[in-house]
Amino acid sequence: MALRLLEIYLDEGHADTLTALAEQHGAVDCYIGVVSEDGRQTIRILVTPGNQQVVIDSVQKALSGSTGWRLVILPVEAALPEPEKSEEKPTLPAGRMASREELYGDVKAGTRLDRTFIVLVVLSTIVAAVGLITDSVAVVIGAMVIAPLLGPNLAFAFASAVGDRELRSLALKSNAVGLSITLAISVMIGGVWTGVFNSPEIMARTAVGYEGIAIALASGAAAVLSLTTGVSSALVGVMVAVALLPPAAVVGMMVGVGNWDNAIGAALLLAVNVICVNLAAQVVFVMRGLGPRTVFEQRDSRRLVWRNIAVWTVLLVLIALAISWRGDELPGQRLIDEGLRSTLCLPGCDGRIQHMGDHDRAFL
Repeated sequence: MALRLLEIYLDEGHADTLTALAEQHGAVDCYIGVVSEDGRQTIRILVTPGNQQVVIDSVQKALSGSTGWRLVILPVEAALPEPEKSEEKPTLPAGRMASREELYGDVKAGTRLDRTFIVLVVLSTIVAAVGLITDSVAVVIGAMVIAPLLGPNLAFAFASAVGDRELRSLALKSNAVGLSITLAISVMIGGVWTGVFNSPEIMARTAVGYEGIAIALASGAAAVLSLTTGVSSALVGVMVAVALLPPAAVVGMMVGVGNWDNAIGAALLLAVNVICVNLAAQVVFVMRGLGPRTVFEQRDSRRLVWRNIAVWTVLLVLIALAISWRGDELPGQRLIDEGLRSTLCLPGCDGRIQHMGDHDRAFL
């Protein structure tokens, strides 16, 4: 059981109120510190994952009219003796470990539009482009992990759930800047590179099917679950499964080389990943019971959440129709076609991907 220790630093006079709140909401333990010479006091409350959020909200409400207080949330590695399991129903869904305040700190860090964010996007784009061109799976995976593009999408869903419009705008801005930098750099790489663009890693990202939608939805849900339960290491697997950087890099390189057909295919894959991650994350945040603290904020957030879910759902349906209308071939078939084209390339051919009609395939 992952406990949390709440340390509250405040002026004396609130000990009885906070002790009563701790007992009312089933806290594991409550310690009242000695009042110091300057009239300050420390109160420690040990809470379980199921009750920590209601205790935190109650403390904030009780101290909302006071000044000079501070609440610090600390993770507890172990506590002896272990707390007995309460028979009372927890205030949050089972398995929830991180509070709203902890999640806010995690997701906001992923939207910080600073020099580090921009440098990581530039470096990961270059690494991804090299890995895609040279057909190096390990290099592409490395670019997926260091690319900071998943964070803004999760932050957007989180901000909608808690009704934080400022964080929502910051997430949109960070996502737009990150994708714009990726596209700009990859377009330049596509324009100056003199080799071929038909490696399996590239071609695998020029087509998307309905299975790609299922993978992206599952990955988006897994990302939120790993975030809310504190299993941050699981996010690495999610980054690889639903990475946004490689398809964005392929879009740019195909635009730079003038291959619009494959650019559209990669753009569809990128759109599927962005839409599905946001839709799945939004739904899971709602199912996990995440929301603002006050009733007024909850009403405003609820409207925003359902509006976002409706918008993402409509966009997903439109993307699915576009995939059906486009009738993308499986990546394996595209690889076969590209191998045949490179084999038949005549002297003087620059080896770049060109369209091959059905009659050419039949002739071969």
